[in-house]
Amino acid sequence: MTGDIRVLIVDDDFRVSGIHRDIVAARAGFEALPPVRDASSARTAIRDLRPDLLLLDVYLPDGDGIEIGRESGIDRFVLSAADDVPTVRRALGSGALHYLVKPFDPRALQDRLDRYARFRNLLASGSATQETIDRAMAVLHGGAATTPARAGTQQLILDALAEGEASSVELAERVGVSRATAQRHLAELAARGAVEVALQYGSAGRPEHRYRVS
Repeated sequence: MTGDIRVLIVDDDFRVSGIHRDIVAARAGFEALPPVRDASSARTAIRDLRPDLLLLDVYLPDGDGIEIGRESGIDRFVLSAADDVPTVRRALGSGALHYLVKPFDPRALQDRLDRYARFRNLLASGSATQETIDRAMAVLHGGAATTPARAGTQQLILDALAEGEASSVELAERVGVSRATAQRHLAELAARGAVEVALQYGSAGRPEHRYRVS
């Protein structure tokens, strides 16, 4: 669909690339391109299909995934079983936005894809203020590490906010959690720049916090 973020997966294990393709395809706003299994095919696909985001393994039969990403200049995540610090540092130093060590919980990739979409939206066009840049980086990296369960609850809250602006009480009812739980997750999401908070003043009583997706 026009406007979707086009994602190319480069992994020599067809089963793993199929899993990652399905994760991408299931996310709203993303399009999963046909995965490729080697460096040569990756270069061809990058040239012909013009993806917006690469999901790269490090070790390919005929080359190095980190180098493929560096030479492409395209936004990328590295998804690899390699967990040695030199490889991780090399990947991040080359410009990779995220590094996930395989195997990982699918929700970890879902979370990073969602952050990436919001990051792109914040830096979509024109000039950017320092505040916008800082906010985009906070959204992309999410501050402190988020557990899969916590990320899952926060995604439910973001999905509920897609229905429209709401208070913490209304969101708690939509998601099926307590008000305290909703408020805790909303505070974390607001700190990361994923949601915006506004005050609504009624005819009487204290002002109410209202939340919406950034």
